[in-house]
Amino acid sequence: MLGLEMVVLLGVALVVCGALARRYPIAPAILLVLVGVLVGFVPRLRHAQLPPEVVLLLFLPALLYWESLTTSLREIRKNLRVVVLTSTVLVVATAGAVAAVAHALGMPWGPAWVLGAALAPTDATAVGVLARDLPRRTVTVLRAESLVNDGTALVLYGLAVGVTVGEEHLTPLHVSWLLVLAYGGGVLAGGLVGLLSWQVRRRMDDPMLESIAMLVTPFAAFLLADAIDASGVLAVVSCGLFMSQVTPRITGAATRQLVLPFWSLSTTVLSSALFVLIGLSAQSALRGLSSTSLREALVDTLAVTAVVIGVRWAWTYTTPYLIRLVDRRPAQRLRRVGARQRTVSATAGFRGAVSLAAVLAVPHTLDSGAPFPERDLIVLVACGVIVLSLLQALLLPAIVRFARLPADNSVAEETQLAELSTLDAAIDAIDDTAAELGVGAPVVDRVRHELGKQRALVAASGEDGDPVVRHDDQYTSLSLALIGRRREALLVLRDEQQIDDIVLRRVQARLDIEEVRFSREIATD
Repeated sequence: MLGLEMVVLLGVALVVCGALARRYPIAPAILLVLVGVLVGFVPRLRHAQLPPEVVLLLFLPALLYWESLTTSLREIRKNLRVVVLTSTVLVVATAGAVAAVAHALGMPWGPAWVLGAALAPTDATAVGVLARDLPRRTVTVLRAESLVNDGTALVLYGLAVGVTVGEEHLTPLHVSWLLVLAYGGGVLAGGLVGLLSWQVRRRMDDPMLESIAMLVTPFAAFLLADAIDASGVLAVVSCGLFMSQVTPRITGAATRQLVLPFWSLSTTVLSSALFVLIGLSAQSALRGLSSTSLREALVDTLAVTAVVIGVRWAWTYTTPYLIRLVDRRPAQRLRRVGARQRTVSATAGFRGAVSLAAVLAVPHTLDSGAPFPERDLIVLVACGVIVLSLLQALLLPAIVRFARLPADNSVAEETQLAELSTLDAAIDAIDDTAAELGVGAPVVDRVRHELGKQRALVAASGEDGDPVVRHDDQYTSLSLALIGRRREALLVLRDEQQIDDIVLRRVQARLDIEEVRFSREIATD
């Protein structure tokens, strides 16, 4: 019954923490970590731990795939230099700085590098909570960095663990080969699985089967890369970015209506479960500490946290100026970001799922049979750093206000452009399409009138207080209210046994489609 108790507890935590986050300016991730810490005080529940391979093989592929599908590839291309530098050089710099400080505090070099590599990557799931409050470019760079830097960090982590346990021998040629295999093999594996998934899904006409194929895709990419010792993280990311470009041409409306709510719900549950697991692991690591005193462990945690945060701030306020000395092209000058605005990126260096999975996966023994040096301290420090880095989310509202970020209207402008262009294309094609389908003149006039009215509303959407827009809002509100009346009348017919439950569900589904359509129009205004 322990598993069922944890499922119920997680569900209650999701609802309560989500409600509190809406009422108070606190990130849900912080509340969920606190729930995990509190769960650790319950003797029956404190042993509910997930194996590290479950986090790597079950949670990460799904979360990373969804983040890749919903990230702008165009913005990644525009900011490719920044993404590459932060996901490689910054990761190595962070891992090295953490290893140096941990060694200075008494940890052997091998375990120190294990700790540094585990804490080097930022977390894509935690960064995703910022999307609503930041300009598109900032969010895209943060997401892309957190999606790619996992591959670099896990290569360093594998080397550090292998050298410490005695399985690996550190040579420049060997390290170079592992990096090439991780990046090249990961991208190729992801591309291959993406191609196969594309070819399979484009031949499907069953939304349910296509949804299952989509669900399997990220796990297949991860496993294929893992089978050749490449980066499963990069395989999932490259596969997701590829599928984001081809799926709009092969996926129908029925499939999108099915898969989008499913992925949104499932990734929310998975990411929330990970934050609870972080809190539970931190509490468990604190109770299991034996290699050093609690006071020294807390000092180590604070010192490493300061290094992780400090390196990111130092990087944010040094590399842009160095790049400006090298690249002085006018096009690059237009893309420069001010010092105030960079505070947001500096603060958003959250750690999360990959760091947790990495430290929990540290082996307990060396090849010689001896215990892995200071493994309990590594786990405790890593969990502490994850929790403290997430606390930066409390400062984000103030940081965003301080940054004075410029208004980003690009999404709204491009949305209006897309809607006007598609409506114009439809209006231009009315006569030819009607002739092909044999549609009568009254229907053509009705459709032309509706499309023209919709185009006028879209064209006027940028004008505040426009009477046409007010008319559209009133039309939507009235339509929603009348749908409610229709639903009440439908229930009365069922209760009076004039219609069957099957008929009720069929008509209710049609009403639901109309309600969702009108509700989305209100949400996008």
